[in-house]
This record gives sequence, C-alpha cells and structure tokens, in this order.
Amino acid sequence: MKELNGAIKAAVGAGDMIKSRVGKSQSIRYKGEINIVTETDIKAEKLIVRTLKKEFSQYGFLTEESSCKTTKGDRWIIDPLDGTTNFARGFPFFCVSIALEKEGQIIAGVVYDPMHQELFTAIKGKGAYLNKKKIRVSTVKKLNKAFLATGFAYDFKDKKDNNIDNFTKFLMASMAVRRAGAAAIDLCYVACGRFDGFWEMGLQPWDTAAATLIVQEAGGIVTQFDGSPFSNYKKNILASNDSIHKQMQTTLKRYKK
Repeated sequence: MKELNGAIKAAVGAGDMIKSRVGKSQSIRYKGEINIVTETDIKAEKLIVRTLKKEFSQYGFLTEESSCKTTKGDRWIIDPLDGTTNFARGFPFFCVSIALEKEGQIIAGVVYDPMHQELFTAIKGKGAYLNKKKIRVSTVKKLNKAFLATGFAYDFKDKKDNNIDNFTKFLMASMAVRRAGAAAIDLCYVACGRFDGFWEMGLQPWDTAAATLIVQEAGGIVTQFDGSPFSNYKKNILASNDSIHKQMQTTLKRYKK
C-alpha cells in the first residue's frame, strides 16, 4: 500500500530528526499548566506534512500542533511527537504517530519509536507488524496476572474524574501497572503482548488513531470503558488482549460518562 509506505517514510524521517535533538536546548511553550510543546514538535510536524503532501495531495490533515486541520474528508491524523515531556527531559519513551482516515475509518497506521528503532504498522484487514514481523496480543486470561498501562490527562489536577481512582483499583487488581507517558506506544505494547491491557481518559484522535488500528489488527479489542464501540473522537479508551477485557470493564464499572 503506497500510503503506508509514505507514512513510514514520513514517520521514520521525523523520528530520526527527533532522536538527533534529544538532550539539546529546546524552546518550550506551555499550552497548559503542565502541557508543553517544543520547537522539535513543530519541526517534526512540518517535516511530516511536507513529506506526505508531496505524494498524497488528495488528503487533508488533522495534526496536534498546528492549524493544519481538515474537518471533513479523507485525511492524515498526525501526532508528530507523542510523549513531548519525556522527550524534553531525555526520558526515552516517545514516538511519531501517523494514521490515514478514509470515509471515517482508519485504514492504515504507523507508530515509530526512534530511540528503540521500533516501527509498528498496520493496514486494516492485513494484520499488525513490528519491524516487518507479525505481532499478536498476549494470551493472559486473568486480570490478577495482567501487566497493564495507563496515563493521565494534562488537566487531571482540575477534574474529579481524573483516573486516579481507576489507577488505584487496577494496582490492587492486577499484577502491575505502568504509566510511562506516551499512549501510542502503550497501545502498541498491548498489540505486541508486552502489556495485556491499557486504559486512559482524555485522549485526542492523534494519540490513538494509528495505535488502535495496530491493536485491533494484532487480535486485540478496543472499546470505551463501558464496552461500547470506540471512536478516536471519544475521550476514554479501553484496550486489551480480549481475554481480560470484561474483567477490566468490571474494574471500571463505577466510571460515569
């Protein structure tokens, strides 16, 4: 699929540029109390958009950092640097995420982790891959044996429903919970079986579009907390290997929309 190849080219090019700037002085702007954007986010986004426009001028864009947003029609959904805070502090857990949305469906996704040179890809109906090797979700069947991941929205300090209660519940119900700060990588780790499940609140389309397709194509399931169909335009997500999905839903049952 030429679009997937184009997205890979853009993601790897941006990712390698990002990696080259780790540890260097950055111009940082605050979008919120703890929500930052660096000059590298902007450079990466411009590089990706420029690369994709050259080959695929028929598609619009929905991007995190700029006003490059097409509200209707087929488009690329881009997070040029998921895990900006990690990048800014030299914590090696961040990635580039690019998805292609056609007729309201995500049909291709790429997530590239430049620090570990891991390239996750998927085409709808064609399976999911890590560095060209097919991947599958884990086979863990019990929540108390599950290795989970989550994250917190940037405005969690200002909200009553801020995921802290869920974090506590899963700490007690599972084997372990990790919170590393890049949702796209967390989801890809579910896809390849490193994590058994993931949940989070307050995410945006660019956080989830590529990685949710990768989870689904790896045999996983993605829904909202209550089990209803997931949309990249909803604010909560529950992803798992399917075997523990209902157990995770039960743990989240006190969540109210």
